Amino acid sequence: MKEVQIKNSVKLRRTELGNLTQGDLAKQIGVTRQTMNLIEAQKYNPTIKVCLLIADALDTSIEKLFWMEDEE
Repeated sequence: MKEVQIKNSVKLRRTELGNLTQGDLAKQIGVTRQTMNLIEAQKYNPTIKVCLLIADALDTSIEKLFWMEDEE
């Protein structure tokens, strides 16, 4: 299987919306602030369910928040 990295722009989108904190977003979707921190730092790949909840909470599409990059 081809090696890929999952990238995201969750932090960028969250900050674009104003003063929505990691904790606020985490509470809204039902995860911990620590989990949200790991997602934003790209150290944890969330489930598709969490990805969809984040996209909905940030009023955007999942494709704009998460994408794959080939590893060289």
